[in-house]
Amino acid sequence: MKKITFARGLLAFVFALFLIWPAMSYPQEMKSPAEIVYTPLTFSPPKAERVQLDNGIVLYLIEDHELPLIEISLVLRTGSAYDPQGLEGLAEITGEVMRTGGTESMSGDEIDEQLDFIAADVDVSIERETGSATYSSLKADLNRGLSLFARIIMEPKFNEDKVVRAKELKVDELKRINDNPQKLAFREFTKVLFKDNTRGRQASIQSVNRIVRQDLVDFHKKYFVPSNIMMAVTGDFLKAEILKKIDRHFGAWRSYASIGRIAPPDSLREGGLYYCYKDTPQTVIITGQIGPGQRDRNYYTMEVLDFIVGSGGFKSRIFSEVRDKRGLAYSAGSFYSPRDEYGIFGAYAMTRPNATAEVTSVILSILEKMKTSPVEDAMLKWAKDSITNRFVFSFTSAAQIARQQMMIEFDSLEKSFMETFCRRIGEVTADDIKHAAATYFNGETRTIFVLGNSVHFDKPLSTFGEVIKIEKKECD
Repeated sequence: MKKITFARGLLAFVFALFLIWPAMSYPQEMKSPAEIVYTPLTFSPPKAERVQLDNGIVLYLIEDHELPLIEISLVLRTGSAYDPQGLEGLAEITGEVMRTGGTESMSGDEIDEQLDFIAADVDVSIERETGSATYSSLKADLNRGLSLFARIIMEPKFNEDKVVRAKELKVDELKRINDNPQKLAFREFTKVLFKDNTRGRQASIQSVNRIVRQDLVDFHKKYFVPSNIMMAVTGDFLKAEILKKIDRHFGAWRSYASIGRIAPPDSLREGGLYYCYKDTPQTVIITGQIGPGQRDRNYYTMEVLDFIVGSGGFKSRIFSEVRDKRGLAYSAGSFYSPRDEYGIFGAYAMTRPNATAEVTSVILSILEKMKTSPVEDAMLKWAKDSITNRFVFSFTSAAQIARQQMMIEFDSLEKSFMETFCRRIGEVTADDIKHAAATYFNGETRTIFVLGNSVHFDKPLSTFGEVIKIEKKECD
């Protein structure tokens, strides 16, 4: 009986709904996402407080009491570009063994045990032009964790066994590069792009084998000094307390040195067409040149230009033309890697050997057209909106914001860089893009690097100019 009553009630409800359905208001036709008007995006990040210790260490502090965590990001001016000639790989191995090789009072294994016990994390790494270290732990474990972090930074032991192990791992990595055509191509491209500049020197098996423990000790002593170090510190702390703790562990450090900047690469240096033989089923094509850095007024234009040319994904010109329309490559695009005084713009594709010349021609044609053909309004708006959104939403934590503000000083950028970035991207015009392309997409300074088996190319590389062959032993 109850089942019959329920069924009748449900039927009555459906019938009533059917009667009133025509009277219900229908929504208007759905708009395209491109037609939706959004509230203008604003970006007002919190300001980190800058403090300098008596020994020269610069701190950027942001209190964040949401979680009981402490994070530290340390940066200093050093890198593989500072490696002594003949000891390429020294900087990277120094950073590795600082973390694994123990300190004057503890072995590396003991440090690992201590960090694991308090669930803290410490990492040290050295790249081409910067060294960095990170620390994170619960607030309650800061005293013990900060003591370990300070010892790793100030007094690494460089245990001989750990040095040998790090060298073995690096040699194994160098041997495996030949099995990865893409990694090998970008490595060799960097060497020819930065020719006659220390940034182009790369570690080799021979240079790594020449490194001894004392080289690490000397490298650390030269670059890891208070006057060369900055830290971004964020988390659940009060300013007075955190300053007291940092000063307790780092304040007595009294080593000084003047670290000069390496001269930027010559943007007017003559380029060239380089070929490296590799019997591989895919050709790797990379073209690039030195461009403006973040201090240059054309920096913002280059960000937009790069996005339109190839880094913007499916709608970008290289990706759309090479992959979607012609089906010549699964991976194709461009990149713009700016530093403070210079930047690198490049375009790339991985394609089948019998499409090598065609893909190269398409990429070069797209770059040339950027000099003369104005960018459509819709594409320009899409690029600027995308870059602005990406920038704003890349700062999802206080740690990221504090680090960015620290890096602004580290790179000697304008103090208002973060606050004005979106506006300056929005001010880029189609004429700005044409002017930047005409200025930086110069055939005489362009470096083209091709890795593959020329026997199967659709046309000889000499179609594009005089070919400079790189010795096979370097690429095989």
